[in-house]
Amino acid sequence: MQAAEKTYHRIIVWLVFLILALPLAVTLLYALATQWGATITPDGFTLKWLRALWSDPRFLTALWHSLLICFGALLFSLVLVLPAMFVIAYYFPRLDAVMNILILMPFAVPPVVSSVGLLQLYSSGPLVLTGTPWILIGCYFTIALPFIYRAIANNMQAINLRELIDAAHLLGASTWQAALWVVLPNLRKGATIAVLLSFSFLIGEFVFANLLVGTSYETLQVYLYNMRNGSGHFTSALVISYFFVVLLVTWLANALNRERG
Repeated sequence: MQAAEKTYHRIIVWLVFLILALPLAVTLLYALATQWGATITPDGFTLKWLRALWSDPRFLTALWHSLLICFGALLFSLVLVLPAMFVIAYYFPRLDAVMNILILMPFAVPPVVSSVGLLQLYSSGPLVLTGTPWILIGCYFTIALPFIYRAIANNMQAINLRELIDAAHLLGASTWQAALWVVLPNLRKGATIAVLLSFSFLIGEFVFANLLVGTSYETLQVYLYNMRNGSGHFTSALVISYFFVVLLVTWLANALNRERG
């Protein structure tokens, strides 16, 4: 009976995997196809489209812009949120319920509405930010905040923050020494999950990037949008390259996390 249940579960898992992998596999085939029209299979395979993409300076610049903005926003989020979360969890635990409501506010306002308001605020003096990466870093910070706060908050609850701090106090450490040398290393997994979730979401963000900076600081999604009328094979190469960039960042983060563990 148990063997039959295991077989059933394996079949379900593989079916789900195939359903999820099928669109990516077809996109990859189209990116490698010389031509794919009236036949079920491609007429042939070539690396022309991938070579054209990765030799395009505009694509490389857009990729660099996306990575710079995403990691800049995530770094800003961690530096600002981690100390605030520690203070709330240790000194003001009752504020956690309020924070759970506040962190959802960025999702309460549609991105188009937020973009219009930001354009009105930062398109003229004294602080002109539209068309610069700084306004995107600020926007992406608010988008990443719910993912980062929730993942790290769950990690803090799992490690019994107050007990760790009290034990460090007994050994002669101050509160901030305990936070830096005891609590922070135990939050590594939660922070890694938060960063990966946020990164995979932010690198695919289009509305803020298109409305607030557009081609003046072109990101990967804006580049994809601007190339939509070109060759379908080239666009497929772009989509599959985007997927592998996210996959590579995820693998690197997991590898670094294992080495430190």
